Amino acid sequence: MEIVTGFRVAVFSRAPGMTGHPMRERHVTLRDGTRVLIRRLQPTDLSLYPDFLSEVTNEDLRLRLLVPTREVNPELLKRLVNYDPAKAMAFIAIEEASGRMLGVVRLHDDAGGEMAEFAILVRSRLKGHGLGWLLMRHMMGYAKEKGLRAVYGDVLAENTSMLSMSAELGFRIVENPAERGVRRVELPIDQMPDEEM
Repeated sequence: MEIVTGFRVAVFSRAPGMTGHPMRERHVTLRDGTRVLIRRLQPTDLSLYPDFLSEVTNEDLRLRLLVPTREVNPELLKRLVNYDPAKAMAFIAIEEASGRMLGVVRLHDDAGGEMAEFAILVRSRLKGHGLGWLLMRHMMGYAKEKGLRAVYGDVLAENTSMLSMSAELGFRIVENPAERGVRRVELPIDQMPDEEM
């Protein structure tokens, strides 16, 4: 087991049904001792969302969805867990002791299939604990293995914690001329570090 910036990280395993780039599972131990499994999001994980979203504040939902909201539509949740792996991917963080969902990161390919947009959400109480950073690193490793040219995301300018984490991960932050108050964070894959994801 190796140590990566204060987190214990186990080796990856290839999952069935994936060609060209491995599907990986990662076991990590957070600084507070919480053991977490990061794996591919599956349709059966729909049942984990109500408990997960019960610990996501309305403010964090607004920062994630870029619009005010009090709850996530059940139909949207069904679409989120039933995605086409050829065009999208999502990874979920599960607390090993309880089986509870702690966070999720998503990646959706653009029409050309060379770039993809990411989105991430973690339980509000876990913000600042490093889980979002680990999910982002996992997603970035997947994007590199898939052969994408770049990954990007839209972040509200007021979401300083997300912008700060993006900068630490090597993302370039630019103005989004199409949307006032929104920043675009971009990372060309060829500028991604070669270190173990």
